[in-house]
Amino acid sequence: MTVAPEGRKLLRLEVRNAQTPIERKPPWIKVRARMGPEYTQLKGLVRREGLHTVCEEAGCPNIFECWEDREATFLIGGDQCTRRCDFCQIDTGKPAALDRDEPRRVADSVRTMGLRYATITGVARDDLPDGGAWLYAETVRAIKELNPSTGVELLIPDFNGEPARLAEVFGSRPEVLAHNVETVPRIFKRIRPAFTYQRSLDVITAARDAGLVTKSNLILGLGETPDEVRTALADLRGAGCDIVTITQYLRPSTRHHPVERWVRPEEFVEFARHAEGLGFAGVLAGPLVRSSYRAGRLYEQAARTRA
Repeated sequence: MTVAPEGRKLLRLEVRNAQTPIERKPPWIKVRARMGPEYTQLKGLVRREGLHTVCEEAGCPNIFECWEDREATFLIGGDQCTRRCDFCQIDTGKPAALDRDEPRRVADSVRTMGLRYATITGVARDDLPDGGAWLYAETVRAIKELNPSTGVELLIPDFNGEPARLAEVFGSRPEVLAHNVETVPRIFKRIRPAFTYQRSLDVITAARDAGLVTKSNLILGLGETPDEVRTALADLRGAGCDIVTITQYLRPSTRHHPVERWVRPEEFVEFARHAEGLGFAGVLAGPLVRSSYRAGRLYEQAARTRA
């Protein structure tokens, strides 16, 4: 029996994915390390204090720029997700018990690192009665109480679209409420079987109706066509999405969905122009862009545009 690293039996989809070797990256998928003084200081501080960020643990290619801006991303809810998306490197399994002290520790880390802007993301917690809504909301509240001048971006699952859960999260008033659609309708169910495209759009609309700045992300290279990308961008804008990032899929392992194509840099420029023409207040698109890349700057740009 073939097993995943977390000890569970591989899904048939994962076995099929593994038949395709990891793809060779094109020359434009490369990162130049530029270690400025702010990055160097944060790197030493994180090591000394034993802090944990998604930036380091996921090997994000943009860590040098983001840390230079005093921005970082934290993962809450544990390292096991109750859902499985075919592009995501987070393991699927039974999560540990809810850690009610986690919001305080994240807030302490934000203060220790002296962050100007913090992005909070997390796993889906369908095992909890509220789907993890309290944890997401309380983390924002804890950060704001301890770090009143720090901007907070909250990247959430869909909480099954339940109004009470969404209201709990929206009530914490992050600067940006992000929910990532990730892909286009035609392949959505195959890539994100536990989510639905329309429900994700509805979450964005609900956040916008609650007066929040909204954000989403599209991953390219999963099998979508350029026309489908443009349609998805129009859907997002129509749902009330203010900010969008457009990224290249990088396959975490052979268990994950193969890369269908490498989108050239000039195509990302075209998609960005198209998104701007649709009226998004903030747009970032590129092969190495990630949904939290330059999040603070993008929020400030969007806030000025909305004003």
